[in-house]
Amino acid sequence: MNELSTRDRNLIALEIKNIKEQTQKIFLLSSIEIGKRLVEAKKLVPHGEWGNWLEHSVDYSQRTANNLMKIYEEYGQDTIALKGGFDESQAIAKLNYTQAVALLSIPSDEREEFINQHDFESMSTRELQQAIKEKKELEKQLKISEENAKRERHDKEEFQKKVKKLEEQSGKHEDEINDLKEQLNVAENTGDEGEVERLSSYLQSAEESLKESRMKIEKLELQLKEKPIEVPAVIEKIPEEIQKELEGLRKQASTQLNDDNIAKFKYCFDSLVKGFDEILTTLSNINDPQSSTKLKKAVKGLLSKMDAEL
Repeated sequence: MNELSTRDRNLIALEIKNIKEQTQKIFLLSSIEIGKRLVEAKKLVPHGEWGNWLEHSVDYSQRTANNLMKIYEEYGQDTIALKGGFDESQAIAKLNYTQAVALLSIPSDEREEFINQHDFESMSTRELQQAIKEKKELEKQLKISEENAKRERHDKEEFQKKVKKLEEQSGKHEDEINDLKEQLNVAENTGDEGEVERLSSYLQSAEESLKESRMKIEKLELQLKEKPIEVPAVIEKIPEEIQKELEGLRKQASTQLNDDNIAKFKYCFDSLVKGFDEILTTLSNINDPQSSTKLKKAVKGLLSKMDAEL
């Protein structure tokens, strides 16, 4: 009886959480080991018989088998983390099977950073899928922006080449005009009316060509000014130091669940943090600078009000 009296709901919750985490690790580790053996078996099964072998020998669909093999290929080298060989902060140690499958769509060199940026313990499968979808959408927008900037830089270089070529032509026209003026001056002094007429005609043509080149240069320069290069948008996110502080506050709140009011605070606090994340993401997607500035001022005003109330 005395033993039971020393156990409270927080201790029981902690034990359940630890068992749950160990179960998830064991399941993921088992999935990796099964995937390893499926890869081995596929090399031995004759071509065209893989689906039948899976169905009759191990009762797996090809989709399930593909996921298991992919999990082995992507996470197999990290199995030591699941066995306790690495620090618990190791990214792979935070995943369950469903999360591991969902993260297969993220490049391996970006996966650990993505895991560390999200609270996987409190995220549902749907929330995780939405976070992955948003990441891909942001990357798609960034890629489009970079391609547009690259194309516009190329266009600017072409404009500059045309301007340079026209400037070289203008220089030649100016040299030709100066030379014709000298020849015309000599012809006028010698009274050679035929030569004067011929040179005057050439001079007029050269001056018209020079004028045309200068007009083309002005037109190209105007086009350059009217079409500035668009640079990729900067995605705003919570600074690292603030993120660490928020994580610390989350842990502090989680250790004080013995009071109903504190439990309510934790729920509201987590909702506030998630809402703030969503606000920053939404702001980064607003292309209108005026609207973005106005909305940012509104957010800052709310934060100042909250700070004053505290």
